[in-house]
Amino acid sequence: MKKTQRIMKKSWIVSLTFAAVFAMVLNLQSCAPETERVELGYVLWDCANASTHVMAALIEDELGREVRVTSVDAGPMWMGLARGDFDGMVTAWLPGTHEAYYEQTMGDVVNLGANLEGARIGWVVPAYVPVNSIDELNDYIDEFDGQVTGIDPGAGIMAASERAIDAYDLNYNLLSGSDAAMTAALERAIEREEWIIVTGWTPHWKFAAYDLKYLEDPKKSFGDSEHIATIVTPELEEKFPDVYQLLDNFYWTPEQIGVVMGYIEDGQDPFDAARLWIANNKETVENWLP
Repeated sequence: MKKTQRIMKKSWIVSLTFAAVFAMVLNLQSCAPETERVELGYVLWDCANASTHVMAALIEDELGREVRVTSVDAGPMWMGLARGDFDGMVTAWLPGTHEAYYEQTMGDVVNLGANLEGARIGWVVPAYVPVNSIDELNDYIDEFDGQVTGIDPGAGIMAASERAIDAYDLNYNLLSGSDAAMTAALERAIEREEWIIVTGWTPHWKFAAYDLKYLEDPKKSFGDSEHIATIVTPELEEKFPDVYQLLDNFYWTPEQIGVVMGYIEDGQDPFDAARLWIANNKETVENWLP
């Protein structure tokens, strides 16, 4: 009987000890900092692809945080940021292209200002096309097959294109697709020296690859020169203060982003392209880091 009691007593002590250790482990785990992930949203444009991956690489490599980048259309990107699905984005075209999205969400987001200036949008043709202005296009409907080759239908430049068709009373159809499909159509047309109109924006690698020109826009359907802004959630500064500071400091030139876009266009993985550019531009990057 005594032996049984001793065994039961030892078992009880072991159980208490195990419970105490288990509770201590749980307590330590609850006190440990959570490894939250930084969420960046972007539209799948070449410029957005470049800038977003440069920021993501710096957040991972320099700040030591996990980051996920998600490509979406412009509308879901803005709405997702307003809802808190994303922590930030570096691809807001203002004041014109994304004006409607910004007006809808400005009470739920924080604008950190321009990260690139000198951006613009419009319609682009090969330089060999002897047309210089949008208001001439109805005279050349057959040469252009009566169409403008665009990108994803939710993009701001597509809404501006619809405005241009109405403002100039053009007998043209606007074709939606993607950035990749648009540039592929442009390349085919140039190889055959055919006439083509595409939606265009600066910065974009195609201006370095081909001899192109913007069509003049006397009615300002595409607005004036724009900038690309960084937009974040109101919670980001408290949630990830180092990420907030990095994004707030981020500012570069069309020439610099053009190099990254060129790497990606040449077939490099976007993260590899971003890290190559970072390695070659340490002085610029140091000015961005917290």
